Amino acid sequence: MAEEKKAKGAKAPKAAKEAPAVAAVAQASIAGYTPRMRKHYEEVVRGQLIEQFGYKNAFEVPTIEKIVLNMGVGEAVNDTKKVTSAAGDLSLIAGQKPVITRARKAISTFKVRENMPIGAKVTLRKTRMYEFLDRLITIALPRVRDFRGLNPKSFDGRGNFALGIKEHIVFPEIDYDKAESILGMDVIVCTTAKTDDEARALLRAFNFPFRQ
Repeated sequence: MAEEKKAKGAKAPKAAKEAPAVAAVAQASIAGYTPRMRKHYEEVVRGQLIEQFGYKNAFEVPTIEKIVLNMGVGEAVNDTKKVTSAAGDLSLIAGQKPVITRARKAISTFKVRENMPIGAKVTLRKTRMYEFLDRLITIALPRVRDFRGLNPKSFDGRGNFALGIKEHIVFPEIDYDKAESILGMDVIVCTTAKTDDEARALLRAFNFPFRQ
């Protein structure tokens, strides 16, 4: 019995030393990961834009700064639990916890009270932004029914692009059979471009399917 205790006691410190090492390797592999769309920007998009617009400095080349996802829930007027459900779905789509949006003022016509939860919103940057962008372009948009391309004029004059999606179930993270309701959502792509033409060229280089 004494020998068995010694054997067990000898193994414990070794395991304790190995655990941090395994964790360090896992963290290193995650830290070294580069999203496919970011590689595409660095290896392809940047060069195309420099050639097209003649930028003299690499820092002048526009890039995507952030992507904002906004989901309004009209049914929340009758059932505030719908907002919680919508936030859960948005969390799956974005890979990040959203914030609940609330009404700034009461609107009696629509039975909306001040500070009433009416939707969910999330802002994506860096890795999560590029991952969402990849899924949006390669999976979600091609699954939209009767899709005829994005409107190339949906820019705000400051290089930001907005598009609306009528059914959030086009994203692969949402199980159609488990979704409580079909919800629409707005996707705002914010860029560092100074003009809409530069922003449009940037998104085209990312293979945004604009209508001709």
